[in-house]
Amino acid sequence: MAVDEGLNEVYRSALVGVPGVTEKKMMGGVCFMVHGNMLGGAHREKDGTGYFMFRVGKENAVAAEKIGGGEVMKQGGRVMSGLYFVEADDCSDMLFEDWKLLALSHALSLPAK
Repeated sequence: MAVDEGLNEVYRSALVGVPGVTEKKMMGGVCFMVHGNMLGGAHREKDGTGYFMFRVGKENAVAAEKIGGGEVMKQGGRVMSGLYFVEADDCSDMLFEDWKLLALSHALSLPAK
């Protein structure tokens, strides 16, 4: 997993004007936070495939499946419920916006850290 500043900039630009947004280095890249709660991030795999990651929460699994285009995150064979990867090359502006809004609603539902 590698940092992709171009993908980070897409994420960063989409969050302009959202209060409480910060960036934190974690998980081998940059994660975007809202009031201290993870919203998501972006990275590029060794094979060159870029991904956006969205933390939408377990309770939003049905809504995430309805949006489509995402895969539940798996780490070491373990399913990470509530976290989804969306392939960057297949992610239109509208699809990114739908995922961002779902992740943002989740992050804003949590107490600030």
